[in-house]
Amino acid sequence: MFQNIALNILLTVFIVVISVPPVLFLYVYLKDRRQSQHSILRNFPLLGRIRYIFEMMGPELRQYMFDGDTEAKPFSRADFTNIVVSGKYMKTLIAFGSKRDFNQPGWYLKNAMFPKLAEEMNVVCSPKIKTKRYVGTEGLFSRKEALEEIEIQPWSLTEEDAVIVGSNCQYPWSVRGPIGMSAMSFGALGENAISAMSLGLGKATGSWVHTGEGGLAKYHLLGGGDVIMQIGPGLFGVRTEAGDFCPDRFKEKATNPQVKMFELKLAQGAKIRGGHVEGSKVNPEIAEIRGVTPWKNVDSPNRHKQFHDTATLFDFIDLLRDLGGKPIGIKVVMGGPDSANELCNAMAETGRGPDAIIVDGGEGGSGATYQEMADTMGLPVKSGLIYMDNALRKYGVRDKVKVFASGKLFSPDKVAIAMGMGADLINIARGMMISVGCIGAEKCHTNKCPVGVATTDADHQKGLVVDEKQWRVLNYVITMRNGLNSLAAASGLSNYTQFTREHVMYKDEFGRVKSLAELFPYPNA
Repeated sequence: MFQNIALNILLTVFIVVISVPPVLFLYVYLKDRRQSQHSILRNFPLLGRIRYIFEMMGPELRQYMFDGDTEAKPFSRADFTNIVVSGKYMKTLIAFGSKRDFNQPGWYLKNAMFPKLAEEMNVVCSPKIKTKRYVGTEGLFSRKEALEEIEIQPWSLTEEDAVIVGSNCQYPWSVRGPIGMSAMSFGALGENAISAMSLGLGKATGSWVHTGEGGLAKYHLLGGGDVIMQIGPGLFGVRTEAGDFCPDRFKEKATNPQVKMFELKLAQGAKIRGGHVEGSKVNPEIAEIRGVTPWKNVDSPNRHKQFHDTATLFDFIDLLRDLGGKPIGIKVVMGGPDSANELCNAMAETGRGPDAIIVDGGEGGSGATYQEMADTMGLPVKSGLIYMDNALRKYGVRDKVKVFASGKLFSPDKVAIAMGMGADLINIARGMMISVGCIGAEKCHTNKCPVGVATTDADHQKGLVVDEKQWRVLNYVITMRNGLNSLAAASGLSNYTQFTREHVMYKDEFGRVKSLAELFPYPNA
């Protein structure tokens, strides 16, 4: 399919070129000869134009024709395909063999000599969930696929194995599934994308929607499921007109029964700074939700003004917990092995602190950030998870906190490895975006997303049909749970909450293998 798209692009360019009147060629030739901005056009006017045409087409040509299935970054063609197939067809089956290069160093899962049988797994398989998946064939011009209604097992956790966030809060949160939506604001994404995710995740049960720092919108609530509301440095949704924290607006959000947890964003993997939204995306509805001026760029400060160290952070957490009675988490990016020591030591000494810690990796995405920050600032999620887990264990507070992980954890095997490294729950952003149609066009910051995902433009959003994409989100999440269940069974575990460092193996370039527990021993073990 992708190759056909690229060939059509080339054919269109050829037709346009041969259709241009000669006088226009002469005009372009003389114009380029006389301009002073581009050297190549001044010396080779017409050939230079062709060069620039192919330069502009380069990303699409590489994505669809020239890059190998596993080469492109941040997501390869294989990554995209696996997510799309999970959402459309609920399949992860492949033929002939893996395309992974097994000669390269990498992470693996340890299989058991005697795996668990299906009836030995401690997961919930009923009541079944109604969904729709595609059947039939799809060609370039002949599309005979159609949605069929089916019932699927939820593969969720039992009540006894549910992950409890904020067990000492007035309103603790019981989570029955390991995977939910990561922080993506209404404004960064349009209402169609948010609505499709909300409806799909609500039907999945045991999952959650995440507001991002843009505030709580009605679209986050459509599915009737659980919601995490993020509070970024800009305090969008809980601020006064002057930009200060507003307790009344916070309490208003906290009384919503769907809002299960609040998250203070201290940092994000792709940008260790406040968020940014282009003014072209800030329509009156988004401006009202955020408490800002329409059509103007929105930038958050680098950090919250309400706190400046661990003690004042704990004060603000206590205030929010007292006002709302619900769990309070913090989103962090680990900078090194000792990044969390001060935080965890203070938690141990004071008995205070967050109910959840969201560890975001440097490989995480963003609608708008700076190249130098995305490439270098902050550790990847695997290293960050291990060092956060170590710090929590070292200071004896691991049982008081639930750890979320985010950063390209879009497949069951990646999730299982992250859980072995210390994650209790997983946030996914770009996997959800791909499920609702994202093609990786990298136009998120322009408000011109060609498939209507990362845009608030009404015309572009027409391409995203909520009633169709909601099923893909539902199917993607359930297929992920099913895959996790299969991996747990193969590892000899009763459910996917039981992965530890003993189940994660690392093979180096020479073929030597060590478990994660050997490479990074548990503190005080």
